[in-house]
Amino acid sequence: MTDPYASSAETSDGQVYTVTGQDWDTIGAGGIGDRIVINMGPQHPSTHGVLRLVLEIDGEMVTEARCGIGYLHTGIEKSMEFRSWTQGVTFCTRMDYVAPFSNEAAYVAAVERLLGIEDDSPEKAQIIRVLMLELNRISSHLVCVATGGMEIGALTVMTCGFRDREIILDLFEAISGLRMNHAYFRPGGVAQDLPDGVIQQLRDAIKLLKKRLPEYAALCNANPIFKGRLKGVGHLDLAGCLALGLSGPPLRATGYDWDLRRKQPYWGYETYDFDVITRDEPDAYGRFRVRLDEMWESLKIVEQATERLAKLEGAPIMIADKKIAWPAQLSVGADGQGNSAEHIQQIMGESMEALIHHFKIVTEGFRVPAGQAYASIEAPRGEISCHAVSDGGTKPYRVHFRDPSFVNLQGTSVMSEGAFIADVIVAIASIDPVMGGVDR
Repeated sequence: MTDPYASSAETSDGQVYTVTGQDWDTIGAGGIGDRIVINMGPQHPSTHGVLRLVLEIDGEMVTEARCGIGYLHTGIEKSMEFRSWTQGVTFCTRMDYVAPFSNEAAYVAAVERLLGIEDDSPEKAQIIRVLMLELNRISSHLVCVATGGMEIGALTVMTCGFRDREIILDLFEAISGLRMNHAYFRPGGVAQDLPDGVIQQLRDAIKLLKKRLPEYAALCNANPIFKGRLKGVGHLDLAGCLALGLSGPPLRATGYDWDLRRKQPYWGYETYDFDVITRDEPDAYGRFRVRLDEMWESLKIVEQATERLAKLEGAPIMIADKKIAWPAQLSVGADGQGNSAEHIQQIMGESMEALIHHFKIVTEGFRVPAGQAYASIEAPRGEISCHAVSDGGTKPYRVHFRDPSFVNLQGTSVMSEGAFIADVIVAIASIDPVMGGVDR
């Protein structure tokens, strides 16, 4: 046998047969035993995109599990070396496409640290960032619960999850102009101010989500079928999480309250009232319950941020340094896309100097002092970090991300081996990996 990852079976005398088709009754007639190596994915609907799992099974029992990644490789980190520092946001937002604001936040935090302006971005910009990150945390957890439910047959949970996610995507579209891949966070602030009427839209959304979120607990928490599929499945205790570097809900489900929003607060998180959710159930059910409770805590933060923003109408959303900020404040056009007429009039009609400066800073970008910086934030899946290196130019010399999906997938083998094939699906779902963040 030449391919150790091909679907194969082994006879009692140790001879390996590679199986590429036919009926098992016909293949098994040659005396092949029950010990088989199979592929699950990369096209399997329950492997969260294009994750490949190589499973060695003995009957229905998994004896060995390995992850195969790289099927969605996009070269985002390398591509960022050929674009300006601001344009880099447009690339990294596409990594973990379920939580794009977390990607942007880690990158922008690292760039601001290189620029020495991490404490200089306006208060309103920091509040908007917190607002968007926590809305994104809710929408990401909703996708996790929805897809995880779908994978075990709970279709009502899936339809509810995607129904409620639309409420948040409508807010993203109203504020940034896009439902995903926003490129909204910028070094020094955010791309544009909140549009008229969005504060009331936020309040309405909060009210509706408070009504909808209890449905998930009612559907799942005490459901004997749901609990039967999740409890005791994908067990990974605190020692295992620390040894493998896991973070986020899998770590907090072991009872350890590690959350960067509290341990290493950024952008004013220390001023918000919320709890770090933990549970002493290091299995798939415990991780599900952690995410369910975290959505409520995020909603509390969103409510506080909304009321703070209501008092800051007209406040700046970008750093005052014109070597970094664009000459005119951006705003979304009437069609929900592009720049508004007021923005174009401002840069085209004020002065030739403003137009020249705008042209140069948009096409060439600003220079970042030589050095390197590392910044971390708490994403829905765990700790996401960015290591940015500058050679003093207008483009990154190197950018590398520590993505939580990539790190957390290391727990696959420990969670899956010794379990049934059906439990592998539940274990992977409890990690909640997004392959766009893994295959950067």
